[in-house]
Amino acid sequence: MAELAGRIALVTGGGRGIGRAVALALAGQGADVAVAARSADELEETVSAIRAAGRRGEAILCDVTQRPNVDAMIARVRSGLGDPLILVNNAGVAASAKLTDTTDEMWDQMLRVNATGAFYCTRAVLPAMLQAKWGRVINVASIAAKVGAPYIAAYVASKHALLGLTRAVAAEVAARGITVNAVATDASTANIASRTGRSEQDARKILEGFSPQGRLMTAGEVAALTAFLCSEAARGVNGQGLVVDGGAVQS
Repeated sequence: MAELAGRIALVTGGGRGIGRAVALALAGQGADVAVAARSADELEETVSAIRAAGRRGEAILCDVTQRPNVDAMIARVRSGLGDPLILVNNAGVAASAKLTDTTDEMWDQMLRVNATGAFYCTRAVLPAMLQAKWGRVINVASIAAKVGAPYIAAYVASKHALLGLTRAVAAEVAARGITVNAVATDASTANIASRTGRSEQDARKILEGFSPQGRLMTAGEVAALTAFLCSEAARGVNGQGLVVDGGAVQS
């Protein structure tokens, strides 16, 4: 029997990259998966792949920074698939600027998408998890949740906030059969250029140079860890920020 058979999962930012890889990994373990993002075309491709794996899939357009949108998204998942007892908060944005050039709008967007959106989604699904006495929340963070770096102050602050949210909620629900963890990875699949202010090719070379393995991590590697955190074997892993970056950040 598949590890996650009978479970319903919701993956935000599920149209491409890490989000798509996570959605397919969960489907491969037997879960039915709803994916949410702001681009309909990418979502439909992901849902088609989920259904091709023999699982039910649902595509939902959602801006996670808007609480009414999040409430509507959760209602759609419930009506189409059932209560999502697995939540993967993957929606995120990145940008690069000197602190003195960081605008109010840039700062607000980083915090609203990367931290507040995860808060809205987690708060919305938690009652059903508490009732079921089982749940998994995985927040896709970044190595920027663990260390500081120049020219990405807003991004670093937002990812530190996400890790703090992870730890606080994990402590709150630890005795209720629910685990909350974060997966911190490098810029493996998206936003490399925007995070560094360079071309994607130049940025990739720079970031690969920081890795002891001389490479960036793949979306599949992040997805595999995320799927494990959803399993019963990982029920004792809670409140952690697990790093997938080849050993550059050791914590």
